[in-house]
Amino acid sequence: MFSLVIARVPAETAHHLTMRALRALQAVPGVAALLRRRLGPRDPALAVRAFGLDFPSPLGLAAGFDKDAVAYEALGAFGFGHVEIGTVTGRPQPGNPRPRLFRLVPDRAVINRMGFNNEGSEAAALRLRSRTGRTIVGVNIGKTKVVPEAEAAADYVASTERLAPHADYLVVNVSSPNTPGLRNLQAVEHLRPLLTAVRAAADRAPGPGGRRVPLLVKIAPDLADADIDAVADLAVELGLDGVIATNTTIARDATLLSPPALVKETGGLSGAPLKDRSLDVLRRLRSRTGGRITLISVGGVETADDVWERVRAGATLVQAYTGMLYGGPLWAHRVNRGLSRRLRESAFADLDEARG
Repeated sequence: MFSLVIARVPAETAHHLTMRALRALQAVPGVAALLRRRLGPRDPALAVRAFGLDFPSPLGLAAGFDKDAVAYEALGAFGFGHVEIGTVTGRPQPGNPRPRLFRLVPDRAVINRMGFNNEGSEAAALRLRSRTGRTIVGVNIGKTKVVPEAEAAADYVASTERLAPHADYLVVNVSSPNTPGLRNLQAVEHLRPLLTAVRAAADRAPGPGGRRVPLLVKIAPDLADADIDAVADLAVELGLDGVIATNTTIARDATLLSPPALVKETGGLSGAPLKDRSLDVLRRLRSRTGGRITLISVGGVETADDVWERVRAGATLVQAYTGMLYGGPLWAHRVNRGLSRRLRESAFADLDEARG
């Protein structure tokens, strides 16, 4: 029903209307806290310890929805155990020309070529500076489009210095298909100096309460298996805190049901068609890293069973975006309830015991 309603409104218009409503909700004192009591995760068995933080549920909202850190507390109140804001770039940028967001309703999928439209890391830092709520907030940073690839590290460092003091964890996004040349940074010879520079910058700007800011890297599903192994090895070598797998894909499966003209739109595909590949990448990362780093799985997550499958495959945390777009505002609440039932029906006492 919800997907039928939103299908009548252009995708980006629907997003802006939703964000406006969430901002208004967040601005009213006490409303977010009330919603959290009604819709937040209630089962203590769902609690997860990661990055030195206590997550009330493994289910989080992936980056891309709250790009500018304007509604994370309201989103957390609807049942997400954490919210990842961004992607934020060093400089403000408008993103790509419209239209740039397309629903593939028969496939429960979305194509986006937004192009990191955001108000820049200074604006995001100003908003996060006044954080007072309970939502765990990750910050996803990317490269400004006009910055040459050779100067990418400096751009990421500038965002890190501004945002690390306000981030519960920090994510280096080198995997969006919508910024020219960005995915080149996933190659280990480029990724090693970039991550080393960002880690050093984060250490110079400690996080909330003076704690060390956990650092993760987000990778694409389109990497060859050998490249996934190389990134996993690098993450362990550099002492990264985790890997997020995966971003959107540029692949288009022949089984997609949406009109061919829509399927051929340029951009990253998210949603149900990404489910199998993102799970395969998770399993490969788990096998390669042997539990030495935290894995966050994202891509095609729609149900409590999907979350359970990712946890069993080795994910500590699980994120979604497109699943919520089609599932509606109460989607996270429903998934948490379903995950509680799934856990009670299993032989495990909690998610830590079930993992891997």
